[in-house]
Formats: sequence, C-alpha cells, structure tokens
Amino acid sequence: MKERALPRARKDCLSRELDDEVVIYDPQRHEGHCLNATAAAVWKLCDGKNSASQIALIVSRQFSAQVDESVVQLALEYLTDAHLLVEQKTSVGSPSRRVALRRVGMAAAFALPLITSIVAPTPAHAATCLPGGALCSSGAQCCSGICLLGKCLLGATSKPGAKRRSSIVGAEFESGETQ
Repeated sequence: MKERALPRARKDCLSRELDDEVVIYDPQRHEGHCLNATAAAVWKLCDGKNSASQIALIVSRQFSAQVDESVVQLALEYLTDAHLLVEQKTSVGSPSRRVALRRVGMAAAFALPLITSIVAPTPAHAATCLPGGALCSSGAQCCSGICLLGKCLLGATSKPGAKRRSSIVGAEFESGETQ
C-alpha cells in the first residue's frame, strides 16, 4: 500500500472536545463536523509530522487496542472528504472503504472512524426577518415589527428614516425603504 503524504489538519477550524468526541467548525465552508473518538484521535495527530502508520501505533496505544493502519487511512479519507485536512498535491493510495471494512471486521467496528457533518447557516440567512404578508406568531419575526392576526404587516409604520427592529438579532437599524 502506498503511504499517504504526512497529513496535516487545517489550523483555521475551531474545535471543542465533548466527552470522547470532537466538534469542529469550518468557518470557510460554514460546516460543523462531529468526530467520534477514533476520527478525533486521528485528526489530533495530523500535525504534518506523523505518517498513517505512526498514527496507527499512537492511536493503538491510546485505545489500548490494535487499530489497523487501514482504519487510519479510512479516517484520513473521511477527514479529507470533510475538508478538515490541508490539501495534498499527491494522490491518495489508500484502500477503498469496502476493503477497509472487510479488513477490520465487525469485531473491531467500534474503532471505525465516523464523522457527522452539518451545514451552518450564514449570518445573512440566520438574521432574515419575514416580509409583509408572511405568516408569523410575533412582531419580533416581522421586518415591520408588527404581527397582526398571524400575518406580518406590510410597512404599516414604516416611513422614510423610521427605525425598524431586526427581530432575530435584536438590533435596530436605520432604513428608508418600506417592505
């Protein structure tokens, strides 16, 4: 099996340990990833100094159980797919996921790396208010700030230069436009 170049984790991602898992947020792609214990252990060792075989030895010691190099290769493949590693210019010479699963066997399935990902909304998507005529449950949801009979009022109190309340973020801003 061809050895993968020394893997290196991206430095611009934010991470937090939760029990035996690690949650990583990628600010460039607005994605969050939850790594199980195996994937987290591999990711933490991706410093550009350890090869896959070295990572397998270290993780085996950490877990007090044999972690095969094919499991590490699988974790590196998942981490690459999630864009959590610095891009390598060389091609990857790792076994397919199916081959890795066959080699590991079901008895050692606990050691399989797992990454669960979710896309986080951008601030613009998260702070959007409802336009006039949209269904609402409170004025805080409406761009006009007024929810009447379950619908946002269309510019009822909006005059040029009037203050409007952004309901999601709770900040006021000046606007001369009517919605």
